[in-house]
Amino acid sequence: MRCCVCLFQQSLQCSPSKMAAGESNSRSSCLNLTNSGPLGNAPPSNSAHSSPASNGGSMGTAGGINRSAGNSNPQSGPENGGGTESAVRSTPSAQNPSRQSVGQSGATSGAASNMTATSSSSSSSASTASADASAAVPSLPSSPASVLVYREPVYNWQATKSTVKERFAFLFNNEVLSDVHFLVGKGMGVQRIPAHRFALAVGSAVFDAMFNGGMATTSTEIELPDVEPAAFLALLKFLYSDEVQIGPETVMTTLYTAKKYAVPALEAHCVEFLKKNLRADNAFMLLTQARLFDEPQLASLCLENIDKNTADALAAEGFTDIDLDTLVAVLERDTLGVREVRLFGAAVRWADAEAQRQQLQPTPENKRRVLGKSLSLIRFPLMTIEEFAAGPAQSGILTDREVVSLFLHFTVNPKPHVEFIDRPRCCLRGKECSITRFSQVESRWGYSGTSDRIRFSVNRRIFVVGFGLYGSIHGPTDYQVNIQIIHTDSNTVLGQNDTGFSCDGTASTFRVMFKEPVEILPSVNYIACATLKGPDSHYGTKGMRKVTHEAPATGTKTCFTFCYAAGNNNGTSVEDGQIPEVIFYT
Repeated sequence: MRCCVCLFQQSLQCSPSKMAAGESNSRSSCLNLTNSGPLGNAPPSNSAHSSPASNGGSMGTAGGINRSAGNSNPQSGPENGGGTESAVRSTPSAQNPSRQSVGQSGATSGAASNMTATSSSSSSSASTASADASAAVPSLPSSPASVLVYREPVYNWQATKSTVKERFAFLFNNEVLSDVHFLVGKGMGVQRIPAHRFALAVGSAVFDAMFNGGMATTSTEIELPDVEPAAFLALLKFLYSDEVQIGPETVMTTLYTAKKYAVPALEAHCVEFLKKNLRADNAFMLLTQARLFDEPQLASLCLENIDKNTADALAAEGFTDIDLDTLVAVLERDTLGVREVRLFGAAVRWADAEAQRQQLQPTPENKRRVLGKSLSLIRFPLMTIEEFAAGPAQSGILTDREVVSLFLHFTVNPKPHVEFIDRPRCCLRGKECSITRFSQVESRWGYSGTSDRIRFSVNRRIFVVGFGLYGSIHGPTDYQVNIQIIHTDSNTVLGQNDTGFSCDGTASTFRVMFKEPVEILPSVNYIACATLKGPDSHYGTKGMRKVTHEAPATGTKTCFTFCYAAGNNNGTSVEDGQIPEVIFYT
């Protein structure tokens, strides 16, 4: 799967090669002589490439000299177990005793005895050590940085931490009492991070199984090539101190790490962070990640954002990086707030990018191939004939047979069947509402090509999505119909749909929907118009001039006022006729 995370973050990695180059002036000549004593007071190095120096180096001394230029732990001051510093002339080994060979232990012991310089040391051994050190120092660069540094162990650091939380927080990313190291990341970005088995096992069932389960590891160094160092440190920070350290650069990798090691509390913090930072320009990328990490709540929020800001979300850079399943999940929705021709354009843009990812030429055939089942989810019948002719018909993505059938759908009646969905998308939220303006149904309303029309106004802003119409009195029948909403004063057609519907011969109403919701403003006159082609139908009588709809949840009232629409009218009026039902959202 493509890494969508790269659009949302820049990994915070420490480059060992940069450390070696950039820090050589100030650190390469400073000898780190810290030993890991019983309290483990050596400052940790987070670079896996700064391993302790081995004995018997080029200096030719008994204990060897550690020339490692690895990063020192930022917590290595006296407060965090680093101890105080003093210059010495001896050259003990900084090799970790647990990793020394048997042959090295004697040399390390001898070096340690030289460092202690107790009163029981013989003058000959002292002078020998002094001579060795004197012989070694001239070979170092003659600068103040060449002074050997010794960090004395801090004793009784526990007394400075008054709570358990403070003591555990102190141990975070600290060599003090550490009994395991993680090599996190891969390549030149690997970092060596100290940790404590007990602290990890207490906070994570995965770590508990790793260290205490039936197949527990005995290794003191564990490689984690699939985890980002910054994300792993954020996980440890949370396990040691309950502190959350996440940001735009690390949130996705931290979410992955929290899921991998079963820390749901940190997962929740990451998801909450993503919710707060969800925008139209990152909604598609976050949707892909939410589906990958099985976060249904976050995925639902992303889809809602896309519904409300469809055009902006499609224009975002991250849209072309989503996977096919995510594209399908979006195109299946009935609530996208954009015209279908723009959806087609966005799908073609995605197909271009996907063809490149699959190392295919961006030909129309290959675009159709990579679009796969998503192509059938684009609702071409909802376009105008002009939109279809200028775009999809000339793209080469549709077959000749598909283009012809769609042109026939746009131009002839009865309309032939097409393989694409013709159900309108409605970008409105909430519950669909409807009002009925007749209280009784009668038989035989004829049609001769003239429109049935009724004028109406409302007391509040609504969106009309369709009409309910009466069907045939002669049993199951198909009708061809054109529905419109016209602004009365300007005679402007605000919405229309040339379509059809099937009825079953009953006196029920049958839904006919607009391609897009039509906004209706309060106290403005509009004309609802329906031109039917088919046999005689039922019709309504005992009509009402005013009809009020009350929302059950809020009690909000929407009041419709109906009036006769003069002009070329098939006979529909306030009292009787067609267009018995208006379907709308508030």
